[in-house]
Formats: sequence, C-alpha cells, structure tokens
Amino acid sequence: MRHLLQQLLQLIPIVTWLPRYQADWLLPDLIAGITLAAYAVPVAMAYATLAGLAPQTGLYCYIYGGIAFALFTTSRHLSIGPTAAISVMVASVGGGMAAGNLTTYGAIAAMTAGMVGCLCLLAWLLRLGTFVNFISESILLGFKAGAALSIATMQLPKLFGIAGGGDTFLERMVTLYHQLTTVNPTVTALGIGALLLIILGNRLLPGRPVALIVVVCSIGLVTFFGLDSRGVKVVGHIPDGLPLFQLPTFHRDQIEGLLELAFACFLLSYVESIAAARAFASLHRYPVNPRQEFLALGAANLIASVSYGYPVAGGLSQSAVNEKAGARTPLSLIFASCTLILVVSFMTGLLHNLPETVLAAIVLAAVSGFISIADFKQLRRVSRTEFNVALVAFAGVLLFGILKGVTVSAITSILFLLRMLAKPHVSVLGRIHGSTRFSDSERHPSNERFPGLFLFRVEAPLLYFNVNAVNSQVFEALHAENGSVRMAVCDLSTSPYIDAAGAKMLQQLGEELRREGIQFRVTEAHAEVREILRTTGISESLGGVSRYTSLADIVEDYERDRQHAATGHY
Repeated sequence: MRHLLQQLLQLIPIVTWLPRYQADWLLPDLIAGITLAAYAVPVAMAYATLAGLAPQTGLYCYIYGGIAFALFTTSRHLSIGPTAAISVMVASVGGGMAAGNLTTYGAIAAMTAGMVGCLCLLAWLLRLGTFVNFISESILLGFKAGAALSIATMQLPKLFGIAGGGDTFLERMVTLYHQLTTVNPTVTALGIGALLLIILGNRLLPGRPVALIVVVCSIGLVTFFGLDSRGVKVVGHIPDGLPLFQLPTFHRDQIEGLLELAFACFLLSYVESIAAARAFASLHRYPVNPRQEFLALGAANLIASVSYGYPVAGGLSQSAVNEKAGARTPLSLIFASCTLILVVSFMTGLLHNLPETVLAAIVLAAVSGFISIADFKQLRRVSRTEFNVALVAFAGVLLFGILKGVTVSAITSILFLLRMLAKPHVSVLGRIHGSTRFSDSERHPSNERFPGLFLFRVEAPLLYFNVNAVNSQVFEALHAENGSVRMAVCDLSTSPYIDAAGAKMLQQLGEELRREGIQFRVTEAHAEVREILRTTGISESLGGVSRYTSLADIVEDYERDRQHAATGHY
C-alpha cells in the first residue's frame, strides 16, 4: 500500500518539490506570476477573440489551466495558455460546425479541450512521446510561418477597420486588397500605432508587460476622445466572476470533426510545449520528463473543458515572460492564476472600452515572431531534405488551412524519412591514419585502403523495403574496386535493427560473394541484430557474428595473413 502511495505521489511533482521550497524563491515567483498575469490579460483576450470566443474565455484558460498544469509539470518555467495556432484551428473547424450558434460553438470549443486532455492522458499511459515526435522542428518552422501569414490575413481587417472576408489565405488577401479603399483612418491609426509600440517595446523592454501598457493607453484614448463614435469597435461588456464548472454538451454527428480537430491540437500542444520546456531546461540545467508533460497538459485541458474554455498549450513567448521575470518554480503559474482571478472578479469593467483593433495588433505582434527567414536559410544549409519539409508545411498551411496543413506536414515528413530509409547510403570504408577507426573513403580520400579487402557500412537499419537498394549499391561499389577482392566485410555498427528480409539479404550476399571467390564477414553488430541472426540460423552461414571481434581485429588479421603470404612465413 505504501509503495502504491509513493507511485501515485510521483505523478504529482509538486508534492516532491514544494516541501523543499526555499523562502528566497517566494518573491521571484510572486513577481514572475504577477508579470505573467499582466502579459496574459491582453494576450489571452486577443487569442480568444481570434478563436471566435468571448474575450474572457482566454482568461479562464490561463486561470484554471495554469493551476492544473503547475501541479503536474516537471518544467520550472513553462507557462500554459491559449496559443495563436490552436485558436485559429478551433475557429476554422468549430465555427463551421456551430453554424453561427455561439452557445453551440462554445460547447464545441470546450469539448475539443476535453478530447485533447483525454488524448494526452492516453499518450501518457501508452508512452507515445516517440510517435508524437514525427512533428519535427522543421515542420514547426514551416507551419509557424504559414500560420503567421494565415492569422495575419484574419487580423488585418480588424486593424484597418474593414469587413474582410474569405475562407482561405488567398481569398482573404484578394478581399483585403479590394477593401483597402474603405479603411477607417481612426481605427487604422490606433491599430498601427499599437502594433508599432508593442513591437518596439518588446525589443527594448523584453519580459515587460508592454502589451498591457498599450491596452491601458488605448482604453484611455477611446474613453477620453469618444473614439467608439468614430467607428472604433470595442470589446464591450465582460461579465464579472468565474464560470461554474460544467460538462460541455455535443451531438454525436459532431464526433468525427471534433476528433480530427482535437488530434491536431493535441499534436501541436505537446510538440510546442515540450520544445519550449526543453529549451528552458537546457538553459537552466534541470531535467524535464517528456512523458510527465503529457499528464500535465492532459490535466490543464480537461479543466479548461469543464470551465468552458478551449485547448491550451505551453507557449514559448509566455514562458519566456515567466522565465525573464525570475520564476524559480511552477508556483509562479499559481500566483499568475490568483492575480487573474482578481482581474476577472473586480476589474472587468475597466476593459469595456478596449478596442478590437488593439487586440488585433497584439495578435499580429505575437505571430510576427513565427516567421524567421534566418532559420529557413540555416536549415537549407544544414539539410535540403529538412528544408523541403519546412516548405511543404509552409505551403500546406497557406493552401489547405492550418488544420489540414498539420496533417500534410506530418505525412510529408514521414514520406521523406521513408525515402531516406528506402535508399540508405552505403559507405566504402578506409582506416583513419594513426588510429583503429574507419570512415567513408569517398568523403576522406586520405583514408588507408587495403589491397584485396573491401570494407563497407550500411548507414541505416536493414529492412524489407531497402534490402534490394543496399544489395545493388554493395555490388556496384565492389565491382568499381581496383584489383581483385579476396574478402568483403560488412560493418553493422550503424544498423541498429534488421528484419527477416535484412538477415536473408546478408545470407544471400554472402552466398553470391563466395561464388565469386570472395570471403564474406559481418562484424560490429548490435545485440538485437546478433540475436536475430542467430535465431534465423544465418549467423552460422556468415561464419559467426561475435561481439568480441571488431572491424579493426579483422583488418589486422587480414594484413598479418597477407604479409605472411608475401614473405612465406607463417
């Protein structure tokens, strides 16, 4: 019973670190929490309106999601809340399903959060972190850039005070172009001014609640000069207090669409969260448990669901605010939630005259950081394949929308990976001078080669769909050798796994080589590969595959025998 209790307590990290909490951490965590709340007020409201929900919905997500996440997370700095990409996905899918009914739409958004929470808990139970990692950093780079442009076309009409319209990126761009002659000068001046101040403030005062200051100033301008009479739309009435917990309702015919939306939100939520968590963990040198973060995200999304919120995730920008403000532990998230509770309980009346164009400016400033030309250029230098994956993600989001863009990106990434595995590189090896190590002779022509000895390495697992390509490359390289080959050696150190087809290919390769009078050896095989070769009975036909014999040993024996043959001494 005691062991079971200990295991249950391990699922709640706060139980472990809170008793060891140091008094000198309290003030930094409190300041960070208040700073994070100041950042969250305008951003959460802006993202909620981007999602097509009431502005206060974003605040509820920060409040409840932050408390639940703080209990289960292993990250000291990761902050949870709505994100721009998830907001747009919810709006693009949920809006169509609700058919203009705001009550139904709120229930759909809340149900999506509940499904995301359930998917996170399922992934935690099944330890599915590896599968989620198919959404690579390259995909996120292209996805974020495409999402930023897509989101921008949704927010620019609010920034300029025009109607806008269109379902796709291109349609919205064309509509925006035709409506530019109808822009409202007052709205445009207020919106662009707010945008410039936020961008400039974020650069000069990083980690400070610049957006909140801009919001306060804009409310003052609207109130003092009566700008709402000049076409400046304001947020309007925001109800005081917190919502009651209740389960969202939905219809059975909505399940299929909700599952698709929830799965996409789940992927983005985890990948973005774990990427940000690892970045700050590396910076401050503490461990993060990726599997535990599934549990933390699941708890945050489930409580967001019953408080009629929508899916939440760990965001890099809000986490950066938390970290730069001096957060030491997840207690800063609880302090932020308490601060926001005071805001929604007593200060919502002050937000009545908040201009919508300023909320649009906040969103535009946030997503402007999603586009990094420098990162695209660096990725192109590092890997053309990864660069192509990023471009596909970028184009997929713009052409098919954010939800389908995620799916297209993930499938494309997997296809590129399979393509690489289907035709792996086969290196012809030579010994590095002055060492017992071997490397690709094509890349390093100065490597030492041995007459009559052909060494090669397959730089991938040997699987049923790549064995023919490997076999062809081996014989092509073998026949290109100068002089006759007496022994061929396959180094399996870079092949962590082989299947039955891979094992059979090695057997057939050995038989073909022996018919040509060439001895064949296999070495440096991993434990699992050796076990497969023994189980299939192929190890014996290859002369045995021992963990005690290295490639350097085989080369040394071959050289000794060759020298003895040349001198006649044995």
